[in-house]
Amino acid sequence: MFKVLKNLKKTWTSVIAIVILLCVQAWADLELPNYTSKIVNTGIQAGGIENVAPQIIRKSQMETIMMFTNDDEKILSYYELNTNNLSTEGKKKINKYLGKDTNIEENTIYVLKNINKNDKSNLDEIITKPLMIAYTITDEKTQIELKKQIIENMQNEPNLPKDIKMAFEQMGMIDILKQMPEENKNKIIEQISASLDEKLGNMASQVAVNITKLEYKQLGINTDKIQNEYIIITGIQMLGIALISMISAITIMFLSSKVASRLGRTLREKVFKKVLSFTEEEFRNFSTASLITRSTNDIQQIQMLISMLFRVVVYAPIIGVGGFIRVLTNSNTSMAWIIGLAILLVIGIVLILFIIAMPKFKKLQTLIDKLNLVSREILTGLPVIRAFSTAPREEKRFDSANQDLMRTNIFVNRAMSIMMPALMLIMNGIMLLIIWVGGHGVEDGIMQVGDMMAFMQYTMQIIMSFLMISMISIMLPRASVSANRINEVLETIPKIKDLENVKKFDEKVKGLVEFKDVSFRYPDADQEMLTDVNFKAEPGKTTAIIGSTGSGKSTIVNLIPRFYDVTGGEILINGINIKEVSVKELRSKIGFVPQKGVLFSGTIESNIKYSNSTMSNEQMENAARIAQATEFIEQKDKKYKSEISQGRKQCFRRTKTKIINSKSNSQGPRNIYI
Repeated sequence: MFKVLKNLKKTWTSVIAIVILLCVQAWADLELPNYTSKIVNTGIQAGGIENVAPQIIRKSQMETIMMFTNDDEKILSYYELNTNNLSTEGKKKINKYLGKDTNIEENTIYVLKNINKNDKSNLDEIITKPLMIAYTITDEKTQIELKKQIIENMQNEPNLPKDIKMAFEQMGMIDILKQMPEENKNKIIEQISASLDEKLGNMASQVAVNITKLEYKQLGINTDKIQNEYIIITGIQMLGIALISMISAITIMFLSSKVASRLGRTLREKVFKKVLSFTEEEFRNFSTASLITRSTNDIQQIQMLISMLFRVVVYAPIIGVGGFIRVLTNSNTSMAWIIGLAILLVIGIVLILFIIAMPKFKKLQTLIDKLNLVSREILTGLPVIRAFSTAPREEKRFDSANQDLMRTNIFVNRAMSIMMPALMLIMNGIMLLIIWVGGHGVEDGIMQVGDMMAFMQYTMQIIMSFLMISMISIMLPRASVSANRINEVLETIPKIKDLENVKKFDEKVKGLVEFKDVSFRYPDADQEMLTDVNFKAEPGKTTAIIGSTGSGKSTIVNLIPRFYDVTGGEILINGINIKEVSVKELRSKIGFVPQKGVLFSGTIESNIKYSNSTMSNEQMENAARIAQATEFIEQKDKKYKSEISQGRKQCFRRTKTKIINSKSNSQGPRNIYI
């Protein structure tokens, strides 16, 4: 297979472009679930508020938060008060959130500075707990419970004045904490913190965002506008990424088809050129039907594989590995076992079908060869079949080959038809399992709905990547068999080939053909067909070879243009051994009229001028007269321009084989007849 893929070097620029675009598409597809999660978690559930740390917060609320943290200086370093020296960025934020016409007293609000993503994450982490404690303490229900607890503790201290107890009942919880001893205050804060951890767990940041939203409402900020803007902007970004993925996919399909088509063209050219160099021995080894199958069906199998190969080899691993990494980093890892289960089930089904169908894939191409061989033999020998009334027997022979191919194809298609429903069952089952487990996670507060949706998308992407790999693994065996069959043709070294240093014919001697102790045995034959043949065909003379059927007359003639090579002795033309000159020059000196005249698709003119496209019309008409075809041609409306199909015509059929030196001199033609 790799030997065939080496032919892709002619389209390396397209291959590189495909790989780059596949990486772009994989990146885009992996980003989409993340945006889905953002829209659900942040856009819908959090009201479009991305961070816990408020962009704008009242000074009084900030002072309350500072009571419940030891990082007050660090938190305040990220904010600035609205004073006369407020930065331009701070003024822009006030205008954005509160409006240009809003009058706010100086030193009443804090504005978040422009900080990077890491600083925002750090600020969120340290401000979440104090923000929630501040909100919890100011909650009316919580205040009642805490006051009751504090007053009960005061009852145990008889020396405490009663007016202080009464004052505590009238004061707010924040003021009470300010008046309390540090030790008692810390105990209450620790109690509230532990209670929040127990109730909220991993959902603390989500609840804290809602507290930030309440702070915005206290400031009069339009939170609906924030939410709508966030959803619209995120949706546009999501559409842009989807558009990038779509454009990449379309371009990839276009380039892949182009690369596959060029590879198919290259392979067909190489196979065709190789076949043209074959001798009769190579044709007998492969058979014409098999060579036709290898040049068409086998190359088509490789072409189909290449059109999908890059998408699987590059795209599927990126999606599979990238999706798994995203699941582990961006989503809740408690459901990662579901992906492992899905992968195991997919691989199990693919392996079972692979083991069952693999032998049949290897058999398919051989059966196609056999069907083509039978079809060609029947169509070629149709006159003989009709003459001897053997059509029923040939029909049975064709039906047998056809039935074998049909049964194998049906078996393979049935096996493949089982795979898709089975894989869809697994995918739908995994979806239900994710919803079941994720639903419980959402209910228990350890997962958000958006995270569950993103996890579902990542899981489907991972399963689809393995599904793509499984599909290519099914196509690969058949394409691999086809590639091996093509390589067999391309790597075949013809038995008849030119020497490294070839000679030229002596122009002083023309038309002398000499056999010296020539012996010949057909490939795989048990005995010699010709033994010690010696004769000369001299210029200006006609040499006739006479003998019974099968005595070797045609064999002798076929040895002269090197359709076969002698196994003993040598053949000389103009005093030169024919093995020492190039095959092209040898055959250019010979005119060959076979026993069976073959016509090629085209016109009568193109067939007559087949060996010499520059032949004049006078020479063409003279050749037609020699072939006794003039009468037939003149009956046509378009004469020599008439279209004819590939096949044999009676008017061109010869009853003898004739080899003529293509150049004549004053001595007249030099002929060998059999």
